[in-house]
Amino acid sequence: MPLNDFSIIESTLREGEQFVGAEFTSDDKVEIAQALSNFGVEYIELTSPCASPNSRADCTRVASLDLSSKILTHIRCHMDDARIALDTGADGLDVVIGTSSYLRDFSHGKTIDEIIDIASEVLTYIRTSAPPIELRFSTEDSFRSTNEDLMRVYKSISDLNVVDRFGLADTVGVATPFQVTDLVRTLRQITDADIEFHGHNDTGCAIANSFAALNAGATHIDTTVLGIGERNGITSLEGLIARLYASEPSSVRTKYRLHQLHELNQLVADKVEIEIPFNHYITGVTAFTHKAGIHAKAMLNNPDTYEILDPADFGLTRYISIAHKLTGWNAVQDRAAQLGISIEPENLQTVTRHIKALADHKRLTLNDVDELLHQWEDVVNRSGITAVKEEQDKETR
Repeated sequence: MPLNDFSIIESTLREGEQFVGAEFTSDDKVEIAQALSNFGVEYIELTSPCASPNSRADCTRVASLDLSSKILTHIRCHMDDARIALDTGADGLDVVIGTSSYLRDFSHGKTIDEIIDIASEVLTYIRTSAPPIELRFSTEDSFRSTNEDLMRVYKSISDLNVVDRFGLADTVGVATPFQVTDLVRTLRQITDADIEFHGHNDTGCAIANSFAALNAGATHIDTTVLGIGERNGITSLEGLIARLYASEPSSVRTKYRLHQLHELNQLVADKVEIEIPFNHYITGVTAFTHKAGIHAKAMLNNPDTYEILDPADFGLTRYISIAHKLTGWNAVQDRAAQLGISIEPENLQTVTRHIKALADHKRLTLNDVDELLHQWEDVVNRSGITAVKEEQDKETR
C-alpha cells in the first residue's frame, strides 16, 4: 500500500482518557476535538458512551460539532452498548472483544465459538439498525491470541459482509514489527476490508509497529497526542507523523497542518498536567538542537546533514548550542554574525578556545557567550589580540 494512502484514528479522547493524569471536562473534549480536526486527522475516537453519563453526553456533544474529522466511539461487543452508542450520532462504531486466552479466561470468560456468535449478532444488529454507519470489528490482545483462533473469528465476521474495517490490537505492546507485518498480511488474505492497527508502547515498539502495519497493508493507525494512554500509552501522533514524514514528506505536508502540531501538543500537555518530554518527536525542546562542533559546522553548511525533518514545516526553528566545551569555531562565527560582531578568521580559533576553557571550569549560558563576544570585540578594537589573550588567561586561572 502506498504510504500516502492511510488514515489516522486519533484516540486522545478515548485511549488518551485512560492516561492516569487525564480528567477531561466536556469543554476540554470539545477544545481538543476541534484542535485535532483543525490539524487534519481523519477520525477522532471517543470513550464509550456506556462508561458514564457524562461520557455519553460528551460523545453526543462532540458528534454534533461541525468538524472535518469523522467521530467514532469505542464499545464492547455487547448489544446494550451498541444500542446506546447508536443514539449518540457518531459517524462510526469501533467494536472490540478479547480473543487471547488471558482475556477469555480472566476477563469475559467466553470461548472462541461464543465470541463468534456474540460478534455476529451485535455487528449484524448495528449494520441493520444503521446502514450508513462506519463499523469496525477488532480483537483485543490480538498478538497473544493464536493465529488459528484469530483467523476463525475474522473469517466468520468477514463472511457476514457487515463491517468496513477490521482491527488488530497489540494491547500489551508485546509485538515486534516482523510479527505485525505477518499478521496484517495474514488478515489481508481473508478480507478486502480496511485494516486498523492499535499498538501499545510497553516495549518501545509502537511507532515501528505502526509503520510496519502500514507497509504490510494496514489502512488505519490509532494514535494519541503525546502517546498518552494506559500504562506507557500507544503510538504517539507526533511519532507517527515524524516517521511518515521521513518517508513521504510531501504527502504528509499535504494531508496535515503540521505547523499546528506544537500547539496541539501543548494543549493536551496542559490538560493532563505534564511537560512535553525534552526528547519528544518534533515538538520536544531538543528535537532540533545541535551541540557538537562537527555537527554544527555541517548543519550551517546544509541542514540535511543532521536533520531528516525540516523544522520550518512544523513552524519551528533549529538551535545551534555553543555555550559548552564541544563548540566549534563555525558555530561561534555564526553566533557572532547574528549579534553583528565581526571577528577576523585568524582570531576565531582563539575565541573558540577561550569559550572551551571557560566551559571546562563552569557551566556557561548563551548570555555568557554573547557577553564574551561583545567583550572580545571591544578589547580587540581597543588594544589588539595581545590584550584579549591576557583577558583570557585571567578568566581561566
